[in-house]
Amino acid sequence: MLRFVVRRLLQAIPTLLVLSILVFAWLRLLPGGPAGALLGDKATPAKLADLNRIMGLDQPIFVQYFKFLGRVATGNFGSSLISGDSVLAEVGRALPATIELSVCALLLAVVFGIPLGYVAARFHGRILDSATVLTTLVGVAVPVFFLGVLLKYVFAQKLGILPPSGRQDVTIDATHITGFFVLDGIITGEFDAAWDAIKHLILPAIALASIPFAVIVRITRASVLDVQGEDFVRTAESKGLTAPVIRRRHILRNALLPVSTTIGLQTGLLLAGAVLTEKVFNIPGLGYLLAQGIERRDYPRLQALLLLAALVYVLVNLLVDISYAIIDPRVRVR
Repeated sequence: MLRFVVRRLLQAIPTLLVLSILVFAWLRLLPGGPAGALLGDKATPAKLADLNRIMGLDQPIFVQYFKFLGRVATGNFGSSLISGDSVLAEVGRALPATIELSVCALLLAVVFGIPLGYVAARFHGRILDSATVLTTLVGVAVPVFFLGVLLKYVFAQKLGILPPSGRQDVTIDATHITGFFVLDGIITGEFDAAWDAIKHLILPAIALASIPFAVIVRITRASVLDVQGEDFVRTAESKGLTAPVIRRRHILRNALLPVSTTIGLQTGLLLAGAVLTEKVFNIPGLGYLLAQGIERRDYPRLQALLLLAALVYVLVNLLVDISYAIIDPRVRVR
């Protein structure tokens, strides 16, 4: 297993290099470029030339790229054009909010999606199966931002049982140690603050989990239906193994291979969904920073966030490969 993990880590290095080249090139191909974004309306040809020379943008492109790699390796992403703060500090402050929201959404999607997909496959062709398929179609079709607005209208405005936005009530004097509000409340013993943070997470987590939930249900259902008809399942039945053993050891375990890939891909896509979700629910996370950076052409912020998103995808794919090796030991020797 250790050799397998090391091999996958080494394979990730070229992927990260290619992604860094794409981010580097994309930011310099945008209209105006970094110098134009810094100067804004005050940009003149002379000022642009001076700033390009100061920033090193007049140097050969390969020299710029290697300097860019050196800054990235040391964590130097510069300062935000919007706030003037260090981009790395901004990302550090916003990261806990996005992780907290994404983990909660992913847990909802996995905990409810896999069992529902499995049950739908077991009752294939019946009312429960048809209702599940219809529900997942709606889940995929409804945009995240529309579902978020609808949830806010029903549960916050009409029923008043859940907060409409933010991470925590401003009237709560909570102690924040890690930046994860739920965890901070548990660590410090401020359980009222933890419960309030959970209530603020419910609506955005449901909105963000809607598409991953629907996809996981459909993939689980299709995978279980495929595995149920395999020869090794019929062999297990002919040997007299009990139904629970067959379902657990032979059907579900083999059906989880494509499901684990789907979960990994959906985990990476949560950042894209978080942009809309965090805007709708006014959550100061990475998605909120990314939306601001795009609107106001904050190149240093965009650069850091895009590289972080690329790193997350690579790490998620690595975890998916490891889960494959755990579920199916034959993968380790391929």
